[in-house]
Parts: sequence; C-alpha cells; structure tokens
Amino acid sequence: MFIQRRILHEINELKDKYPILALTGPRQSGKTTLLKKAFPNYRYISLENPDLLEFAEADPVAFLDIYDQQVILDEVQRVPSLFSYLQGRVDESGIMGQYILSGSQNFNLLKNITQSLAGRVALFKLLPLDLEELSKSDMLRENYADTTVNGFYPAIYSRNIPPSIFYSNYIRTYIEKDVTDWLKIKDTLQFRKFIGLCAARAGQLLNISALANEADISFNTAKEWLTILESSYILFLLPPFYENRSKRLVKTPKLYFYDTGLLCFLLGIKKAEQLELDKAKGNVFENMIVAEHVKSLHHLYKFEDLYFWQDSNGVEVDLLWKNNNNYFATEIKATKTVSNELFKQLDKFESYQQLPTQKILIYGGNQTQKRTNYFVKSWKQASDGAGY
Repeated sequence: MFIQRRILHEINELKDKYPILALTGPRQSGKTTLLKKAFPNYRYISLENPDLLEFAEADPVAFLDIYDQQVILDEVQRVPSLFSYLQGRVDESGIMGQYILSGSQNFNLLKNITQSLAGRVALFKLLPLDLEELSKSDMLRENYADTTVNGFYPAIYSRNIPPSIFYSNYIRTYIEKDVTDWLKIKDTLQFRKFIGLCAARAGQLLNISALANEADISFNTAKEWLTILESSYILFLLPPFYENRSKRLVKTPKLYFYDTGLLCFLLGIKKAEQLELDKAKGNVFENMIVAEHVKSLHHLYKFEDLYFWQDSNGVEVDLLWKNNNNYFATEIKATKTVSNELFKQLDKFESYQQLPTQKILIYGGNQTQKRTNYFVKSWKQASDGAGY
C-alpha cells in the first residue's frame, strides 16, 4: 500500500525547473517507493547492485551513455566520480528533470552535490512519516503512546510489520552494519552501546564529555559518531536560542531522534502501556513533537530554524521559532489534562523577551482549544497551522 507523502507536491513543483532532483533521507523512509510511484517513466538504477556499481565506477562515460535521461540513480553517493560527469551531461543537454538522485548517507551525498552540482540540484529530504501523513492514511492511533511506540517508518504500516521486529532488524542491518562499515568500527557492541546511551539522553542537553566517558571512548570519537548518526538521519541536534546574547542562557544543543519507534526500542519500551508508566515518558513525548516539526518543515519544503530556549535558572521553552518579529513558543507536556500550571514557562519567556509571542501548549490529549492567551493543541495537530 502506497502512503501519500506531502513532499511529493514540492518535488513536482520543481521537477521542470532543475536538471537534477536529489532526494535524501534515512533508509526505509520510503524514498524508492515514492520515486518509482511518482516517476513511472523513469528507469530505476540502484548502485547497490554490484554489477551496476562496477560499471559506473569503471566506465562512467559508457554508463551515462546508456542511462542518459529520465533516470533515477539510487545510492548514487557510492560512486563519487559520477557527479562530475553528471555536471557535464546536464550542462550540455539543458534538459530539466534529466536525473533524479537518491541516497541515505546525507554527508557524502551533500558533499558531492556541493562540489560538483551546485546550482543544478533541487535537494529534498524524505523523513519518516509525519502525523498528517498518518492521519490522511487513516493510520493514526487515538492514543499518543501507541503512535509513539509504533514509530513512523512506512513499512510498519504498509506491510504490517510489528515494531519490535522492524526495529530489531533496522538496528542490525542499517545501523550496526552500514554505519560501522562506514566508520570501520570493529567493536559493534560498543557502537550499539553508544546509540543506547544517546537514546537515554533524548530530550536532554548534550554533554559530549559525559557521553564519551560513559561509552568508554574518546571525546573526538564521540563527536565523530554523533556526526555519522546525524548524517544517517538517526538523530539530530536542536540548537539553543540566544539572540539577546545573555550570558545567563544555555548554549548547549539538545539531542533528539528522528523516529520515536526506534528511540523506544533502544530504551526497551515495546508497548504503549509500558511507555505510559516509564520515567522517560515526558522526554519521549517531547521528542515526538519536536521531530514532528522537523519532519513537517522538510516535507513542506520550508526553510525555517527551530530552537529551544533555556536560562540558567531552568526556565525553558521546549520549542521556539520566529516569524518576522513574532515568537512562537511551545510547551510540550505528555499529560492528558490541561492545568494553568502548564502555562507558567511560556509566560516567563514572554516576560523575558518582551516581544509578541504566540504561546502554544501541545499535550497528550485529543482536544484542541483556543484560549484568550494560549493555543492548546492536541498532539495529533502538533504542527498544524504552525506559523512557519
């Protein structure tokens, strides 16, 4: 079953304006399915095929003579030399939408695009499903805990794969194998431990020194592994907001996972009932909402910056963005009951910044309501009408 992806509208908008389209994102996010469905007249070539990989590496000119236009090149970052030849081909032909590139290693793909194809590529990111995509496919659960533990990878829904089986295979195949091969890591157990330690820090300020010490690796190794996990779309860092340059503000990023199903699996949380009682519930729920905004921005092809805000006294806004001179400040709480106590941090932020602020509470209940000074949103509508 094909799940309609929001990013497809944006891809279609630009396919006649750029000679090359590039789609990146984590493995199993649905890139191949989307491209084959959206471009049935294009030839699909996977450079994970050993024969095609060898052909492209050994004779890129002959390779591109055969695959000259309307071609999807999947995992194209495996042949870095191909990018320079692609530049010459599209410059000579002037054909829009001549090639579509796809890859799951963001670092290598972006590096080659920047070096060889700058100005010739419209770059898109397809992340795991967002809440609106699940809702429109009638797959969104009533309880946030069910959705959180299930996660957001399409195969879980389209192929009805139990999350515990999916994520067990995902870790073994796409993290322990792909990433450790890339890094030439011999001790996969140590890397697996590192990922688990990252999961335990989801929604928290990132202290790389403490993380490195607990993982029994060097500070530089921890930084390298974090960079690879970011480039592989496993986790991301949310930067702090400190426009006023106050020394009292926290300037350390927070760590989040792109997918809460993977996060829950790493934390040993396999059922919704277990999440409801787990001490990490608040951090996991916050992770889901922050990741939802990140996914929505990429799927809508919007280029806005997201932040959190925290001062040295512990006053915090979980999610923050700015549109012109207006702030959109968001408090994220897993509770299903709304009380006045939940708005205190938002009021303190508004008082601190003394600028117009849209104050939003996203909570674990199913009712959305507009109050005089606040907008209370159900987790189901976390990014609806976000204002970015």
